[in-house]
Amino acid sequence: MPKVILLDAGPLGMVTHPRQNTDIVEWLKKMLKSGVVILVPEIADYEVRRELIRAKKYKSIKRLDDLKKAIGYLPITTKVMLLAAEFWARARNEGIPTADEKALDADVILAAQAQSYSADGLNPIIATTNVGHLSRFTTSYVWENIE
Repeated sequence: MPKVILLDAGPLGMVTHPRQNTDIVEWLKKMLKSGVVILVPEIADYEVRRELIRAKKYKSIKRLDDLKKAIGYLPITTKVMLLAAEFWARARNEGIPTADEKALDADVILAAQAQSYSADGLNPIIATTNVGHLSRFTTSYVWENIE
């Protein structure tokens, strides 16, 4: 079974600016060449895309669209959102929320996407720039530390 990596918004945003972030582009190529399955989660796409639209970075939006077509896309499902609601409530009940209580908490949605995918027999790793919130719910590493 191949290793599966889900890109968080940080690394995904970096990939949309390849000249500024050659290190992550090389890492991504290396992972794909080694047979790793890399997917763009819908929630990470949303986080990156909304900022690219706001900043009118149309070339970066095209790169994002092209990347999704080239490597794969993991859509949000009802199952994911139900699990995300559980994660959100648990974090608040434990006194360690991952976002403002009125915010749409992308971290718990991404963690739920990973956990839902795990239930299908795969154990994805989230490649991120900030492990803190995600590691409470699922396996995540700073992208540079994934080999």
